[in-house]
Amino acid sequence: MRIVVLSDVHSNIVALETVLADAGSFDALWCLGDTIGYGPAPNECVELIRKHATITLTGNHDLACLGKISLDDFNPDARRANLWNGLQLKPSNREWLLPLPPACSADHQCYLAHGSPREPVWEYLLMPSQALANLEWFTESICFIGHSHVQFAFRCSRDDRRCERIVPEADSQLNFTDDARYFVNPGSVGQPRDHDPRAAYAIFDTERQTLTFKRVAYDIKQTQEQMRDYGLPSALIYRLSIGM
Repeated sequence: MRIVVLSDVHSNIVALETVLADAGSFDALWCLGDTIGYGPAPNECVELIRKHATITLTGNHDLACLGKISLDDFNPDARRANLWNGLQLKPSNREWLLPLPPACSADHQCYLAHGSPREPVWEYLLMPSQALANLEWFTESICFIGHSHVQFAFRCSRDDRRCERIVPEADSQLNFTDDARYFVNPGSVGQPRDHDPRAAYAIFDTERQTLTFKRVAYDIKQTQEQMRDYGLPSALIYRLSIGM
């Protein structure tokens, strides 16, 4: 199977459409949460994910937009954008989002979590020590995570003692082997934060047991114009240009 793995769309329909066009044909799509929040097109993004995704998780911004967690947990710009996103949602899209889990097992090999297995809504899993500590919270060989908006992977030895961080180049390939367990973050579609403003995602080939990290340029100015039209915070508009 050829599986598109993506996360943190954040209501950026221009970026999401570009990613789907770039990905080409696929057999499944896994969305790791935060489909909405921050950006200008919550309904359009939900509807496109609903159309294509076989598994969709919820994230902290999704939950905030739905009123399921407090907006007080967010900075003023994120709070303002999330409140606006929540008010825009069509009833059918709200109902679809409400029951989504923050983590789940995809199959015997893969576990999915928005943040991390041990704290799926909030933990930013960025350090090798965190990866090692999270290994006991799932049994599968590969854990796909989002939340941090940074594209990377961890390769952990089966004895749970060593963990290597992998910072990929675009189109670089990771080969999954039986002697290790892995964490993979495909990066953010709608708001990358690794100093690369291009939309990020990954392609998992289950037959070859490979993962290809992808980056694709999209029309950032179009998204920024949409955000200005709706009066969304200027800092959120600016950060799209610099990938932070």
